[in-house]
Order: sequence, then C-alpha cells, then structure tokens
Amino acid sequence: MTFDKQIIPNTTIPVVTIQADESWFPLNLRDLWEYRELLFFLTWRDVMVRYKQSILGIGWAILQPLLTMVVFTLVFGNFAKIPSDGLPYPVFSYTALLPWTLFAQAISRSSASLVGSAHLITKVYFPRLIIPLSATLAPLVDFGFAFIILLGMMMWFGITPTWGIWVLPLFILLAMATAFAVGLWLSALNVRYRDVVYLVPFIVQLWMYASPVVYPVSLVPEQWRLLFGLNPMFGVIEGFRWALLGKTNPDFGTMAMSSIIVLVLLIGGLIYFYHTESTFADVV
Repeated sequence: MTFDKQIIPNTTIPVVTIQADESWFPLNLRDLWEYRELLFFLTWRDVMVRYKQSILGIGWAILQPLLTMVVFTLVFGNFAKIPSDGLPYPVFSYTALLPWTLFAQAISRSSASLVGSAHLITKVYFPRLIIPLSATLAPLVDFGFAFIILLGMMMWFGITPTWGIWVLPLFILLAMATAFAVGLWLSALNVRYRDVVYLVPFIVQLWMYASPVVYPVSLVPEQWRLLFGLNPMFGVIEGFRWALLGKTNPDFGTMAMSSIIVLVLLIGGLIYFYHTESTFADVV
C-alpha cells in the first residue's frame, strides 16, 4: 500500500489516499515498523486466547511435547529399537520435538489467521502481513516453557551442552522462517479456498515423518541425504541435536540446501501474499 497526503485548499485537513502498490515486490519494512505495536498486541492476544479459561494453562505447552516424547520412546525406542546415535532416546526425541512442535503450531495458527481476523481486515487498514507474522511468533512462548524441560532432562542424563548452543538461535530463526514462509502461502490460499485449513494437519503429519524426529540421519542412505535436504526442517532438527547434545557435526551442505529452500519459499510467499491481499477484504 502507498499513501498520498494532500491538503484541501482553504483548509488544514489532510486527505490521505490509500492505493495499491503496483511494484513487483512491494515489501514495505517501514510500514511494518510503524505498526510494530499492533504486531505485539496481536501476538500477545494469540497467546492469551490459547490459554484463556483452560484448566492447565501454560502447562499444555509442556505436556504436548512431553507426552509425545513418552509415546515415541515406548514405540520407536523400546519396541522398534530405532538407534539414537548413542544418546538416551527420550532426550534424542524430545530435542527434535521442540523445534518440530514450534514449526507445526506456527503453521497451524498462521494458515487460519487471516480468516480468523476477518473482522479486522474488513474494517481498518494495516499491513496484512502482520496477521500471519503474529500467529507465527505466538508459539515461541510455548517453546520457551518446553525448552526448560529439555534442560532438566539433559541434567538428569548428565548431558552438557556444547559451544554450539551459542548458534542455537540461528536454528530457531530458521524454523520460524520456514513456518512463516509456508504460512504465507497457506493463509493466503485459505482465504479463497477454505478447505486448505483441513489439509494442514495431514501435511504436518506427513512432514514430520519426512524429518528426522524419531530416527537419526545416520539411517538415511548417503545418496538420499541431499534429497532430504530439500526439507528445511531436516537441517533445523539436526542443528538442534548438534548444538545441544554434542553429537557429530551435521552435514553443513544439507543445511545450506535447507536454508536456500527456505529463502525461495519465503520470497515466493511474500510475492504471492502481496499480490493477493487486495482481494482479502472482498473474499474473507
């Protein structure tokens, strides 16, 4: 969007004309910065709505990955005997579930965010990009509480974080960028095709088994690893395990491939989002 301010003759009343930006890639970072307070309040609203009138409150942020870890440990660790690179399987799986749960929740919330905020979109102007962005940021609160449990598990099993923990924020950022990129596509598509939101749980479930959550990368044949690198979460999960558990260095070539895929998805998602947002208020 662009703003054209004019002054009516013989008055001091400014007239602001809002019109669509016709540029090919109309990303206006200054516009987003001016609405940063709205981004904060929408993010905080998503966090509060999630736990409003709930019995356990923030406890759900801990229970979801914790109970999933217990199931994975029983099924894949004890019954299927899937190796865990010499690490205790509960820590091995929980370390992967943290970024994965963050990613899955961000996608689920952002994909339905535009339709859920229809009352705002149809009444007032603000950068529409703020809506899926706030939905992507909200799960970081859950991640923070669940991360405390991981630190406790590492202490219990006598695992000391390596120096790689200092680059852990980069892998968190990569997970968030992946979720935001995918969320841009899904949220914009969901405005026009409402059945998109019903496909999201199915997509997330398949995506999880294509990521090394319950199995180590060592089980993936060498000739297939570059193909697995097309999955951005492949590099994120491996980065988490390397940074926190001190396992062998990850395949940085595969991680570079994952980062390139995220960049392509993000640029494509921004372009598609901005070229369809002019129809949001009419369709939503």
